[in-house]
Order: sequence, then structure tokens, then C-alpha cells
Amino acid sequence: MTSPDPVPANTVRHSGAVKFPHPRTGELFDSPVPPGAGWPGDPATADTAVAVNQAQVSVLAEAATSLQQLEAEISVCRACPRLVQWREESASTKRRSFADQPYWGRPVPGWGDARPRIVVVGLAPAANGANRTGRVFTGDRSGDFLYAAMHRAGLANSPIAVDAADGLQLNDIRVAAAVRCAPPANAPTPAERSACAPWLTAEWRLVSGDTRVIVALGAVGWRAALDMIRAAGGQVPRPQPKFGHAATATLLAAHREVVLLGCYHPSQQNTFTGKLTPVMLDDIFVTAKRMAAVTSGERSARRRR
Repeated sequence: MTSPDPVPANTVRHSGAVKFPHPRTGELFDSPVPPGAGWPGDPATADTAVAVNQAQVSVLAEAATSLQQLEAEISVCRACPRLVQWREESASTKRRSFADQPYWGRPVPGWGDARPRIVVVGLAPAANGANRTGRVFTGDRSGDFLYAAMHRAGLANSPIAVDAADGLQLNDIRVAAAVRCAPPANAPTPAERSACAPWLTAEWRLVSGDTRVIVALGAVGWRAALDMIRAAGGQVPRPQPKFGHAATATLLAAHREVVLLGCYHPSQQNTFTGKLTPVMLDDIFVTAKRMAAVTSGERSARRRR
């Protein structure tokens, strides 16, 4: 008989029959969390349509008529078997420091202003970050670094991002990922990026009426943003603009020109080594605000999601 795979020393495996209290609300949840169970900010219900392959992702994404519908359908997607297995395995075989918490364990929708002047495109959720909390860039050091900079720039009401019920709000800015599920080794395959791309295109279609700037985190975010603009009926310069920190490119979106602004990804590798510093990230958001003509967060108070 084959012995079970060993559990890494910094993780702990739980039976699916055990429920855990949300770290803020105290409500008990399965891990991963089923749709419609009452998790803070969960857009889905038990009746939300579920995509199980790339073709269904495309159909549902193109048919979405509201941001709420799109977020719900993203949050229950099961189109990529490897990613589904990994995100759910991570939700049952947890990092030991989070062993007493439920994990979201589902795809993570975009989050922030529903009509942003600035859109941030990242890579994918972290297994013990957004895959745990259910909110993009929340619950890990990359998110701590990112949202602290947004707060310094006046784009967030707090520098603290620990869970989906922490009261954090974004002003004039929205954050989305190129891939919505946590991938093994933080590395989605080209096929997985392609399968997930229609969700990002649909999100852009629904939120970008006022958008002037796209901040791309890393080369993957840069490529995803260019593909998003093309897929949404816009135009990208030839030769294709190359990623670099603080690099810019003017793109012709379907509704107007937008500026693509590159930024090193706030990964621990980049921030711990000094490749990306707080000052460098502050400069990116100051530039993005200037290009997007963001003067205050007052106009966003009516449009947050």
C-alpha cells in the first residue's frame, strides 16, 4: 500500500469535517468556503453559474452584464483542474500559523473602486494570502507592502490589509489579478493564464469607463494588461511595449487612450532585496495619480465595492 504524501513541517492537514471560526467575525466555515456561506464579501450563492472549462469561461465572461454577476462567477470558477486542486489542497493543508482559520480556497475576484481611474493588474493570489482571506493581495507581505503605499498616496483609507472584513476601502483604484486562483510555486502555466484571461477582459469592460492608468505589477501583469486591451477591442503599439519599472506606454482602449505604467511586483523577493523599495512604489502611485488626474477620494465614496 502506498503511504500518504508527507505534510511539510510548516503546514498542518485538517479533515474536511472540521469547521473553523473566521478570524474577525468568529462565524464558523468549512475550508475551503462554499459559495453563499456568509463569508465577508462573498459575491456568490449556491446558484451561481460555474465555468468548468475555458470555453465556458469565455461564454460567461462575455455575457456578464454587471460587476456583481462577474465577481460571483469568477469566485466559483473550476476551469483549470491543476489550480482547483492546488487552491483546495492549500485550504486543507494549511500553513501552521493559520491552522485555526478557514481558508477561502476559491478564485479571488478583483476588488476596489467600481469605477476606478487607476487599475492595478497583478499576477495571482498567494496560497496563504488571498487564497486564505478571499480578497486580492490581502493577508501576506506583498499585500502589506502594496496597500501601505496606496494609503500613503491617499488611495486607501488604511495601510492594514489582513482579512475581507477589516474595513479597508480603496479610492479611485481597483486591483485585479491576471490569474484568479493560487498556482503551485506562484507559477500559472500559459494555458491557465489563457483560460483566465476572459475574466480580466470582462472586468475591464465593466469598470473602465473612467480609467486613465493601468499599473502593471511585473512582466506577467504587463503582458496581461496588453492582452486585455486587445481583447476588449483596443489597440497596442507595434512593436509591443516592453516591461520595465516606471516604463510607460500609451494604449488606445475602446473608449479612450490609457497609460500603461510598469512596476516591479511587490513580491518578498523584490522587496526584501531592495529591488522594489517603498519610495519606488510611492513614486509609481504619485505618477499614476497625476496621469489619472486623481485629486481626492471624495468622488469614490459612492462607487466602492
